[in-house]
Amino acid sequence: MARRRSRKQKLPQEPVQAEIESLSHEGRGVAHIDGKAVFISGALAGEKVTFIYSSKRRSHDEGKIEEVLEASPDRVEPKCQHYEICGGCSLQHLSSEAQIQYKQKSMLESLKHLGDVEPQEVFDAIRGDSWGYRRKARLGAKFVFKKDKVLVGFRERHGGFLADMQSCEVLHESVGKKLEAFQKMIYEMDSRDSTPQIEVAVGDEATALIIRHLKPLSEGDQQKWLDFAKENHYQLYLQPKGPDTVHCIYPEKPELYYQHKSFDTKVHFGPQDFFQVNSSINRQMVPRAVELLKLTGKERVLDLFCGLGNFTLPIARHAAHVTGVEGDLVMVNRARKTALANGIENTEYFACNLMGTELELKTEPWLKQQYDCILLDPPRSGAKEIIEHFGKLNAKRIVYVSCHPATLARDAGELVHTHGYKLLGAGVMDMFPQTAHVESIAVFEKR
Repeated sequence: MARRRSRKQKLPQEPVQAEIESLSHEGRGVAHIDGKAVFISGALAGEKVTFIYSSKRRSHDEGKIEEVLEASPDRVEPKCQHYEICGGCSLQHLSSEAQIQYKQKSMLESLKHLGDVEPQEVFDAIRGDSWGYRRKARLGAKFVFKKDKVLVGFRERHGGFLADMQSCEVLHESVGKKLEAFQKMIYEMDSRDSTPQIEVAVGDEATALIIRHLKPLSEGDQQKWLDFAKENHYQLYLQPKGPDTVHCIYPEKPELYYQHKSFDTKVHFGPQDFFQVNSSINRQMVPRAVELLKLTGKERVLDLFCGLGNFTLPIARHAAHVTGVEGDLVMVNRARKTALANGIENTEYFACNLMGTELELKTEPWLKQQYDCILLDPPRSGAKEIIEHFGKLNAKRIVYVSCHPATLARDAGELVHTHGYKLLGAGVMDMFPQTAHVESIAVFEKR
């Protein structure tokens, strides 16, 4: 029996007026039309706007702002000339102060409604550079035959095409101000139609580029990239196939690192490694975390999702011993090597899937030890699996660094209602200004 094809719902073409009630967790204005929620990109709470429908679904509709009839006092002029089309940012039209308030509210509402917990204290937000802060990114690249030009940047906000942009205000200036130079460079290549991506990693003293190329580079193209890297002071890596094919061709001995000068630590990293994209926030976040752990120099500390040792090394300066656990073996080996390079010998590291099953985790030797404090910095999915083991670890203090309010709330609820902790305090950190991304830090104490 042939299935009936579902008809695509026809969207109204005329602008529709709406009053914006609030901002969603993605930073879109929320309105209701005939009792149905509509999420409107570019609209702010308290505004009266007209919008054009972009999609209709069973649960909700979506739209793009057409005109602001009554503006919010928090509305500002976006700094970036490409803001209307580029999907890299979503909140440039909201003042910096209002962005902080929105993120703090989002975190607190999630804690209350999803975790049934409230902090005893709301910390002042950690704030830093609002522009030129982003030190890691993957930029798309494409030669558009019909336009006879190369595009380099982020994808459009509405649709899957690359945005036509000449600069980026949130990328570190070593890259954000050079997009036109990238476009010109690729356009002059023999294989300009087979370079789909440029990955960027910026350290304290150097910027690295990973050039993804789908075809082998001719000698001429490789020389063009070498000349470009030398002229612009880039470290240059090529990636002909998968991630394991990335290799450096300039300079002979590349070095990427960032420092925590207040802890006398230098963290080396590779261009593919995960590290905090906003260095001004990171340099405030790490001291805050160490402060919240209340170390006296006698504690044994467990650092979960330790990565390269961003927290491990500074903690080790103020604790008796630190155990770092991370799922990526390459990063674990780099963290171990970096600790020794910093003269730190009171740390040990384990590679372990911290989101594994009970059977996978129960044989881990580090889970059979006792710790005075725990620091964890999980991915967006949170730390549900490993938190189930916290009862037997019996740590007196836990500091949780989160990149997603919903999973922080879920895990906070588990710590408070199942494992006997109290939520002493929580606050946001503006790691990704101009976006709806919410980074936060929370501290728990055993009751």
